[in-house]
Amino acid sequence: MSTKGNSWKDVLGSVFSTSVIFICIVLGILIYTYIMGNPNNFEGGNIEHGNTVNYLGIVYRGGFIVPLLMAVILILITFTFERIISISRAKGKGRLNVFVNKIRTLLNEDKIEEASVACDKQKGSIANVIKSGLHRYRDLQTDKTLPNDQKVLALQKDLEEATALELPILSKNLVVLSTIASISVLIGLIGTVLGMIRAFAALAHSGSPDALALSTGISEALINTAFGIAGSTLALIAYNYFSSSIDALTFKIDEANFSVAQTFASNLKK
Repeated sequence: MSTKGNSWKDVLGSVFSTSVIFICIVLGILIYTYIMGNPNNFEGGNIEHGNTVNYLGIVYRGGFIVPLLMAVILILITFTFERIISISRAKGKGRLNVFVNKIRTLLNEDKIEEASVACDKQKGSIANVIKSGLHRYRDLQTDKTLPNDQKVLALQKDLEEATALELPILSKNLVVLSTIASISVLIGLIGTVLGMIRAFAALAHSGSPDALALSTGISEALINTAFGIAGSTLALIAYNYFSSSIDALTFKIDEANFSVAQTFASNLKK
């Protein structure tokens, strides 16, 4: 793949990430304002002072930090599905062990073209890396100027370069999940602190305790805490799951590269 093609993909990826974040923030505000802030969620339709009649009204009382936390969770859900789809595509079709064994068998039989066709059918990251190496495989076999050990090193270098191009695609947007795992609980704590300030201010500025103001402040604190912890926990689970999946796939790619290089070296000795 050309450098120009990679740069265009990077630009489109950045635009996608930015657009998703912006759209999720807008959706969070709209859901908070028009769904959770619906007068039907409060007794007598009184949003400010009426008692809540369902959980939507309770969450609404969490304050202006709630839509931001909702946006964070929406972003988490969106990028989780994006990573599921991307990693599924990277794995390609069929079982990876079966594919690698098939490639090894075809190379042992010197069927380079058939191996390339098998890579096209598999359509995964491993197939992309192996096919990139196959482009040099035949040339190195017929090259009479290089010693065998240099040929093997040249093939390994091509496979490593192809692997280096695939790895950023696998780990793309994981930084978003790791960031959410860190900031979600911090945003929740901000809402918690603001809610507690409101609660204690209600006690300090009234001759007798204002039960409504006190309960509103405590409610705001607890709701934001719950949202923040939930977002952080889910993001951490998603991040660790995808990191493990990527590590496993990377190991398979390295295993396939080693297998191709060893098969090439064995064929040179025949």
